[in-house]
Amino acid sequence: MKRTPLIAGNWKMNNSAKEGLRLVEELIVPLSTLNDVESLICPPFTSLMPISAILDGSPIKLGAQNLHWEVKGAYTGEISPSMIKELCDYVILGHSERREMFGDDDLAVNRKMLAALEVGLTPILCFGESLKENEAGRAAEILTRQIRAAMNSVEISNSSQLVLAYEPIWAIGTGRAATAEDIDVLLRTVVRPVLSGIVGEQIAQEIRILYGGSVKADNAKSYFNMAEIDGALIGGASLKADSFVGIAQAART
Repeated sequence: MKRTPLIAGNWKMNNSAKEGLRLVEELIVPLSTLNDVESLICPPFTSLMPISAILDGSPIKLGAQNLHWEVKGAYTGEISPSMIKELCDYVILGHSERREMFGDDDLAVNRKMLAALEVGLTPILCFGESLKENEAGRAAEILTRQIRAAMNSVEISNSSQLVLAYEPIWAIGTGRAATAEDIDVLLRTVVRPVLSGIVGEQIAQEIRILYGGSVKADNAKSYFNMAEIDGALIGGASLKADSFVGIAQAART
């Protein structure tokens, strides 16, 4: 099934607002020419407002890296879904760094999923296994649990409401990438069937699934040639214009 590739840049805790604006200025023209690829930038919270202004009228989408599930209240340091929605189309949820460093367990991810969808944000739901779990042959078990838990009570009527991102923890920031063939098999035999059991076969086949884990301009094409990989969630390589554009160009059919 033909799905429009999505290339998402997760800047993590990098780039000041000024640095982010300079990077976006380098990205706008080359990314805007890629009509068959959707580009998404996810900067830190402090850069969302100025970057949203410069992206206004461009085809490049803006996303946040996290949110809190409550609408408002005494939650010092948190950002609500409605605050994000004023500026963004997407939000990253369940990223491995949030799970490992900040205690975002399956229940928290599920609450954030429900809150994001309630205000019309499109979650990019991240999931992935550790090296130990992978070597023990538990990848299918872990991914199934994470997806089902995150999607508990979630209702999806259109594939545009959700993006998935498979990020094997052992391949993030390590320079050690999973093989494209292995990922394709895992997505086809485990992830899409699990998703189908939740949202139905047709929508499951239409939802985009990204790969995240040491994707670079020189290896991106090998992933995008796989039928089940619909783009990438990129970390470090999204912080330089030439590498991010190179990956986006590699996603062109």
